[in-house]
Amino acid sequence: SGRTSRWFFDMKPVMMNPEAGRLVGELINVRCDEIVADFVGGLELGAVPLAALVVATDFTSDRLGFMVRKQAKGRGGRKTNNPPGIEGASIANGGRVIILEDVTTTGGSAIQAVKRIELETDCEVVAVISILDRQEGGKEAFEQAGIPFESLLVRSDISG
Repeated sequence: SGRTSRWFFDMKPVMMNPEAGRLVGELINVRCDEIVADFVGGLELGAVPLAALVVATDFTSDRLGFMVRKQAKGRGGRKTNNPPGIEGASIANGGRVIILEDVTTTGGSAIQAVKRIELETDCEVVAVISILDRQEGGKEAFEQAGIPFESLLVRSDISG
């Protein structure tokens, strides 16, 4: 969201650590299998390494990953038929999508990604999964938007 929070969490070192990254990828894959998702992806920057971890640790399905640029560079769909700014695997033929986030604050960025995917593709967004929910309104925003949301951790798990 870009909003300042009293709680600072940086998940990039977690995602870039071999052991922690594998664990995060495997945990999210368990939920992706249960929810039945064809694709995982999300907004740059936080969701890009997360989507890569999930795809790299998926040994039971053919789940593919993609990223949504905040600003389309105008070249996204030449090879994949994706709309501009949606890059990676082709989602042009539709499928079930889980949007990923590293840290959720208000949910605004992920809700924006959900709307883009649903407006610009034939995909159905079936959930948003985050590594950490700061507990600053994101869960409620997803509920209000009718989007299933879950996180591996919540702020109170860490800081009481």
